[in-house]
Amino acid sequence: MTTHTLSVPTGEVLRSTAATASVFSHHSFGLNARIGIGIGEPVALRRHPHIVRFAEVEADLDLLIDRAIAAIADGEPVEDDILGHYVHIASLVRAVSFREGKLLEQAVERLAKANPHIVVLTQSLKLPLVKAALEAVSGNDWQSLDGIKLDCEAPAKGSYTPDLIVVNRAKHLAYILDLKRSLASYGDTSRLEELKLKMMASAMVLPDWLYKHHKRMMVDTVEVAIVDGASRPSDHATGIWALSEIDDLLEIDGVAACMAELRLRFGRRVQQLLEVEARKALGVVAIAISDTAPAVAIVSNPLIALNGPARTYEEERAMAAQDEDNGHDHLCYFDDQDDEPEPVRIRVGFARRPRRH
Repeated sequence: MTTHTLSVPTGEVLRSTAATASVFSHHSFGLNARIGIGIGEPVALRRHPHIVRFAEVEADLDLLIDRAIAAIADGEPVEDDILGHYVHIASLVRAVSFREGKLLEQAVERLAKANPHIVVLTQSLKLPLVKAALEAVSGNDWQSLDGIKLDCEAPAKGSYTPDLIVVNRAKHLAYILDLKRSLASYGDTSRLEELKLKMMASAMVLPDWLYKHHKRMMVDTVEVAIVDGASRPSDHATGIWALSEIDDLLEIDGVAACMAELRLRFGRRVQQLLEVEARKALGVVAIAISDTAPAVAIVSNPLIALNGPARTYEEERAMAAQDEDNGHDHLCYFDDQDDEPEPVRIRVGFARRPRRH
């Protein structure tokens, strides 16, 4: 068995990235005209034998977007004293972060059908984090673990649930994919490294797990990849892939272009929701301000005397200087005794309500 992070041959140009950039550039072309650019290449120039065009999956992807938007809009925010009238906007933003990730997973599952050799597993993907696998990936270089396969029923410390497991039955190859709407939130934290460790440990038991739990499905190669939906620069040596490179994972031309159009349409719908809620919130605030305007108008003296009504700034400075000069008077309050404090019993525990007397 071979287990490693995904990579592409050095020097190859990812045509999916170029196709995405050309297809979705903001020119004055109609959708059908834009879809034809890049994808309608001669077969000799294509990277993969299978292809998907947005027009072929438009209805299905639009339905996925509709469901995601409906789920976002249906959320009921909890009242918040700090956010006030803007709590609905905050609730939408939080829901968008969750629903976009699910939308990407569902779209990849749909687009993968263009390759008959690909099977996408999405349900019941709880992979055990076998102790031996965690120790192996923690104490060894990932490349040195090539060929090691572990029993998925061995003692484990928790589990890991990937977003997708993609199996290429023709090549006996499996991918463990974790799709992120954006890796920007991970920054330099250790969360990303912890995620990679879980994915690599899961990869060592995946062949045995697939055989036992998915109708004797057999693979001899497992690869892991974290897919960044924002398509920032990738790093294949550490398992980071841009969404614009997903054609090479599924071996289907046009997937990246379809995903780019999906995110574009989803973004427009999300922004429309946010604009409606923002107008509502601003309308409530405007009404509240107009209601209190007469009360504000009757204030005769808007200036605030920070130094008090009876003293000027110069008087305050003079008083402060006088206090500093008399500072030695406060020394009498300190005890010069050098006696050591008596030992006391320290009580620790959870916080409790004070007893009533």
